[in-house]
Amino acid sequence: MTWKKAFLPAIAALLVLLAACGAKADHAQTEAGGASGGDSPSIRIGYLPITHAAPLYIEKELTKDKDKGFQLELVKFGSWPDLMDALNTGKIEGASVLIELAMKAKEQGIGLTALALGHKDGNVLVVANDVSKVQDLQGKPFAIPSKFSTHNVLLYQMLKNAGMSYSDVKAVELAPAEMPAALAEGRISGYVVAEPFGAKSVVIGKGKVLYQSGEIWQDSVDCGLVMRSDFISANRDAVQAFVNAYVEAGRKAEAKDEEDKRILKTYMNVDDKVLDQSLQWIKYDDLRLDEKSYDTLRDYLAEMGLSQNPPSFADFVDNSFIDAAKGS
Repeated sequence: MTWKKAFLPAIAALLVLLAACGAKADHAQTEAGGASGGDSPSIRIGYLPITHAAPLYIEKELTKDKDKGFQLELVKFGSWPDLMDALNTGKIEGASVLIELAMKAKEQGIGLTALALGHKDGNVLVVANDVSKVQDLQGKPFAIPSKFSTHNVLLYQMLKNAGMSYSDVKAVELAPAEMPAALAEGRISGYVVAEPFGAKSVVIGKGKVLYQSGEIWQDSVDCGLVMRSDFISANRDAVQAFVNAYVEAGRKAEAKDEEDKRILKTYMNVDDKVLDQSLQWIKYDDLRLDEKSYDTLRDYLAEMGLSQNPPSFADFVDNSFIDAAKGS
């Protein structure tokens, strides 16, 4: 037997082994690719656990384990400053955030673009049970989540309508979750903030609604869906797919059915009665940011001395994605 004949079986066995290893490696790569969602971009969106971000929660559930042209990751924050720091530094691609905070960042040179609203209406000015009119708040502490918020604008306009000055009350910034307890303990006489914290005081009987936001400022602009402009430019198809699903989620959120409530409660620690009350005040059916309402907000920010040069609608808002989504 020649040496060639002696080694042929060994060579053949080695080739089979290498082929098997190659097939196993290819299979592992396929599994890894499937697990990571293929080439679909990951979109990290920051949020605070509030009712106003409901479309995001529902979108996450609607797109979970599906490749819709993007992979949505929701990132929870405990405060607006922490969220804005992450957004401004690019640690997240977007956020459901107080629109004024995003406008301020844009004014300071951060590349942000507003794509949609988070909700419409749903802000209430809650006061202690012994307060019957705005004038009763004279000299008393009234809580807001941030001076750069629609809630602060609503407080300003409520006082103005009553013939009072903003300085006639002691506006204090508090974390939203702290406000119901502060009212119940008498540390503040009222507050205005994102839901469900207004509803909580009403449901437990420690406060009452003095005004709905629509009674003070019709079509007020509050929380918005904002994304980094550089990410939008580099991923327009994925952003369009994301907004398509966001609009669909908004329509579903407006139903406010038991499935919606179940989804919301997975992202929020909220009592059933509080959630029901909160949802009665909020609308999610049309999340397009209106230019007239936005310009009204710009005027308020300038009038209140909160911004010298707030970004124009054209510089900050891009409705092309939501318009395409609504037309699809």
